[in-house]
Amino acid sequence: MVPNRALGLAHPCCIGLLFLLLLPSSVSVREPRHQSHVHLPSLIPHATLPLSRSRFSAKAQLDFTTHCNESCYHKGEDMDKENLAFETLYADGSRTLTTVDLDENDTELPFRQPKVTTPRHKRLKRQIYGSDGRFNIRGDHFLLDYPFSTAVRISTGCTGVLVSQQHVLTAAHCVHDGKDYVKGARKLRVGFLIPPSINGTRPGQTPVKKPLVRWVRVKRTRVPKGWIQGPQEVSMDFDYALLELRWPHRRPFMRLAVAPTSDNLAGKRIHFSGFDSDRPGELVYRFCPVEDESNDLIYQHCDARPGASGSGVYGRVWDDTLERWERKVIGIFSGHQWLEINGENRDYNVAVRFTPLKFAQICYWVHGNKVDCNQD
Repeated sequence: MVPNRALGLAHPCCIGLLFLLLLPSSVSVREPRHQSHVHLPSLIPHATLPLSRSRFSAKAQLDFTTHCNESCYHKGEDMDKENLAFETLYADGSRTLTTVDLDENDTELPFRQPKVTTPRHKRLKRQIYGSDGRFNIRGDHFLLDYPFSTAVRISTGCTGVLVSQQHVLTAAHCVHDGKDYVKGARKLRVGFLIPPSINGTRPGQTPVKKPLVRWVRVKRTRVPKGWIQGPQEVSMDFDYALLELRWPHRRPFMRLAVAPTSDNLAGKRIHFSGFDSDRPGELVYRFCPVEDESNDLIYQHCDARPGASGSGVYGRVWDDTLERWERKVIGIFSGHQWLEINGENRDYNVAVRFTPLKFAQICYWVHGNKVDCNQD
């Protein structure tokens, strides 16, 4: 049986982990490698068309698995403007489709793409690799402390990450199956954990051991056209969606960044916290090195279970303005992928990388203009 690890317990290993985790972002063991300036494209809305109301006929699929071969593994940035169009679902069930243009002066992307290599290790087990390396986040201090406080629950059974005072990023498959919205998206909600000590337990009552959840309704959901009505074999490349809350929250949120190559992540590591289904009511944190990367996906062996989909994948990214390492969301945890290369099947847990085009699209969703969309 895998031992249950819990942050907040006075164990030497946990204390060491927390020391490394909560170090100020300015502390680093190495200098950042030089990376070409990321030239961000600008999305310009072209037309917004009304669509028929959603039927909400799809079933939520928390254990999301895809297959990929060499052709999808080696493909470059998709400049198709149709994929950057997006659908908006409103709380009353109505929908619109917004087509976009790219600024003519911003279509060139002098961005160093990831070096695609042949995956090195063959793995036979799915989602949990060897000893379970996940940590339960417990205690008032940790649940309300950044970056754990940026993780939220999605009412369809997934996880999300706060990226503004009113916006949450999650995986597209948590709200849409590629053809229609899932049944639970009709009254979609986002859940904020409330630690036991501030649950309002009255004197004499038995304390609540697990945190409660405060649910907030979603006002608007946006899904990229690259996900909707895609090929029969749904791709993970556009597996992300943005939820706009009915009311702003007061918690810290995590800033976004174009995903750098793994060489430009501190320690070449990624991190994410989610609500894995095998640990109900618990926030679960994990970190691991990047095993490989394509233009659109991050391949890794971070332990995860269904329910973690939609978690914000972050790393320490060098901020030239602040001259220090900053935690920033560089992708969304999607699920599992079987990768067939040179006739061999290998399996990975996979996150969607924020390319310059995807960053521009998500940033436009958040800010509603291109002026505020930049790396900083």
